[in-house]
Order: sequence, then C-alpha cells, then structure tokens
Amino acid sequence: MKLSNKKILVTGADGFIGSHLVEALVRSGHDVRAFAMYNSIGAWGWLDNCENEITSRIEVVLGDIRDAGSVRDAVKGCDVVLHLAALIAIPYSYSAPASYVDTNVHGTLNVLQAARDFGVDRVVCTSTSEVYGTAKFVPITEEHPLQGQSPYSASKIGADMIALSFHASFDLPVTLLRPFNTFGPRQSARAVIPAIVSQVASGAKEVKLGSLAPTRDFTYVTDTAKGFVLAAACDDLIGSVTNIGTGYEISIGELAGAIIELMGRSEEVQVVCDEQRLRPEKSEVDRLCAGVLKAEKYMDWNPEFSGATGLRKGLLKTIEWFSNPKNLSLYKTDRYVI
Repeated sequence: MKLSNKKILVTGADGFIGSHLVEALVRSGHDVRAFAMYNSIGAWGWLDNCENEITSRIEVVLGDIRDAGSVRDAVKGCDVVLHLAALIAIPYSYSAPASYVDTNVHGTLNVLQAARDFGVDRVVCTSTSEVYGTAKFVPITEEHPLQGQSPYSASKIGADMIALSFHASFDLPVTLLRPFNTFGPRQSARAVIPAIVSQVASGAKEVKLGSLAPTRDFTYVTDTAKGFVLAAACDDLIGSVTNIGTGYEISIGELAGAIIELMGRSEEVQVVCDEQRLRPEKSEVDRLCAGVLKAEKYMDWNPEFSGATGLRKGLLKTIEWFSNPKNLSLYKTDRYVI
C-alpha cells in the first residue's frame, strides 16, 4: 500500500518514539494527525521540542487513549493509524499494574474498534521485545514463546492478542511491529542508555544501574521510526507480527563501559549496582537478541545504525543531545525516577 495521499494518525505522538516518527512522516511529505495525552496546559510533550517546520505542518489532537470517545475523534478521517500510545516503564508496572491494563490493553481495544468502525486502511500496533521474556533461543524469531515476566510485558501480550483477534475476527488490516530496545534523544532516563548518559553528563562519579549481566539489542530511534513507515506500507505483513532490531547484543555492563569511555570519563567514573533499580529475580529478562529475517524479506529492513559500529554512532548522537545543558536540564539526574 502506498502511503502517499493518506491521512496518518500517530497515537502517543508526544512520546519518545512517537515524536521521532512524526518528524520522519512530515519530512517525507505525509499528512499527519498527532494524538497526544490531554493536559490542562496544552503541552504537546516531546513534540514541543520539535522544530517549527515540523509542528507547523501537523494537526495535534489532545485526548486520552483510555477514552473511547476521544480515540474515535482522533481516528475519524484518517486512513492509517500508527498506534504507539502506551505505558512503558517496567518498574512502575510493579506498582500500578491496573493502569497498564487500562492503557495498553483497553487503549488498544479503543483504537481497534474505532479503526474498524471508520474503515481504516491500515493499523500498525506497537509490540515490544519484552513479550518474549528471557530468550529460550537466539536470535529471537517471531515464533518464540511469549512470557509475561512483568505486568508491563503481560499487558503488551494482551494488547497484541486483541489486535490479532481483530484481524482474524473482523478482517481489520492490522500489523504488529515488535521493536527491540530503542534508544536516542528524548528517551526517558528510566531507560538504560539515557540513565547512563545523563548521570555521566551531570558530573556523577558513580553511575547507578540495576543488573549489569543482561544483554539487549539496541535500535537507534530513527531506524525504529523508519520501521513503522515500512510496516504500514507492507501488505504482506497484515495479520502478523514482525520484529525489528539489529541482531547485535551487548551486556548492560559492557554498554556502560563503552558509554563512559565515549564520554571521556573512564578514569573517574565507576559503575555500581543500585538495589532499587533491580527487577525481581524472576522478572528480569536476561537476554534479548532480535531475529529480523522476516523484516528483511518483506519490508527490506536495513537499519542504518547496525552492529557495533552503528551502536557507537547512535551512542555518540545520543550523548551529544543529552550533553546539551538545555536538554539535560529536563531530567532529574540526581534521583531514580521509575
């Protein structure tokens, strides 16, 4: 399906990945409606940090993904829905699991029902590599068993199944895109790369992290945004799940060392384990490494920031952004925010 002349709705447009996706779509000439979380001051989240050439060309709608009425208003008149709105912080899901079900499962249901009612041409729902839990084999393909090792991952499994059921039951043209760990500018400091970079950039002599042993497969945010665009245009992926990642894994400990070295602080910064950042033992996902043969075959997936070299390039861009005092001031680097 060609996306030209299509009205595209991005839910969660005010978030980390969502704001980068909006930028990518606008720069490609698409007509974009951005659905952002309602607030009393009319803020647009990370969209407020985008250049005027982006924000002047989008329609922003404030609402709540949990409210069926505001979701219907956002979906009406759109041809394509890229659904990214979600609660994603794993630590907070231990404290407030009901909010994850309301937002991730019920919110996705609202999107799907509205898309069905208005005859939307394509819905791309955002999954996560966390649904796989600790890898039983690598690379992790789309056939890997699903394991809800946190309330967050369980809620995303539920959302995924609801989405696939709407394709099976109502022939809704749904695609599930399953990114592995995305990173880059604007990401929450509760994610590991911004946690490391922001602590070092703020002058900390100790970088506090959780477990250093788990491995992750990191994708730079502009590649993830490109993945959404490719998935939306690919007819062959309707009714199925597709991973996007790089197939390159690195341990959190090795990652921390690499970042500290890139920031020129190896001689003075020490990495320490902070117990409050540890997941419960059975909830920790020990290994993630993406299998992306399906994405390569059907949507010509070829991330720009791949392998060790690509990770380094993405880290340098992320470090540059967080090291800007204006950007760093937006984060509370002196405390752990779940």
